[in-house]
Amino acid sequence: MGHVNDSVVTEFVLLGLAHSLGMQFFLFLLFSLFYLGIILGNLFIVSTVIFDPHLHSPMYFLLANLSLIDLGLSSTTVPRMISDLFTDCKVISFHNCMIQMFFIHVMGGVEMALLIAMAYDRYTAICKPLHYLTIMNSKMCVFLVIAAWVIGVIHAVSQFVFVINLPFCGPNTVESFYCDFPRVIKLACMDTYRLEFVVTANSGFISMGTFFFLIVSYIFILLTVRQHSSNDLSKAFFTLSAHITVVVLFFAPCLFLYVWPFPAKSLDKFFAIVDFVVTPVLNPAIYTLRNKDMKVAMRRLSRQVVSSREIT
Repeated sequence: MGHVNDSVVTEFVLLGLAHSLGMQFFLFLLFSLFYLGIILGNLFIVSTVIFDPHLHSPMYFLLANLSLIDLGLSSTTVPRMISDLFTDCKVISFHNCMIQMFFIHVMGGVEMALLIAMAYDRYTAICKPLHYLTIMNSKMCVFLVIAAWVIGVIHAVSQFVFVINLPFCGPNTVESFYCDFPRVIKLACMDTYRLEFVVTANSGFISMGTFFFLIVSYIFILLTVRQHSSNDLSKAFFTLSAHITVVVLFFAPCLFLYVWPFPAKSLDKFFAIVDFVVTPVLNPAIYTLRNKDMKVAMRRLSRQVVSSREIT
């Protein structure tokens, strides 16, 4: 597969989400509102963490990076999904399809690594509180974010180098509303059984392994805290419940999309929408509504903005 891609296919045709005009308008309004919520919610978290000195801690530094990744992951598909709603022939060029797949998996890989980093941060804060600031210092936080990006790029490249050189010479209809490795591989003019296994092993097994690792780590934290007191257990569970909810929301669709080989089109669309639209807009709500410090900081920031406007 080291040869230069000799594809004759220069563009792919994507399947639409709706065919009736009424449903198209409904989805346009729904996805536009959700995407606006994704942009405003995640950028508000980032700006609050940046401008509020009370939130200059490892947990909120990682949370701000997670919000940026949620925004980036959603932006790889949602804007095009909205613009394609009223397009009869939903065509994407070969190069744009490859770029979309690459950045989807970069962002997805970074998010997986960041969720692990956030689990490690919570373990250190809850189980080793006296050493928390020593372990989770600024250098460690920067290292964790850089490592997350390196992991995300490696995760994407390890699949991309195989797919970019596949020969595409026949069918060009992608059975989804966006390009992704499992769907595009099926269109290659060769036996792709081994490549399908590579994608399942890379995206599916890594997602499944990371998901179970995170759940086990949260259970371990709760069991460790339980040995101290029931009061500490309730506080720890309240703190971790937001993280557990985010992990389930992110990984559940991934497990169906990559571990369950080629689900039905309707299920494929549903789980993809959950991953790209629903989860990125729920994450800011989950972390703000269940976090007293974030709510106080947002009210403080809002008052500062209002007062600055009154002065001007």
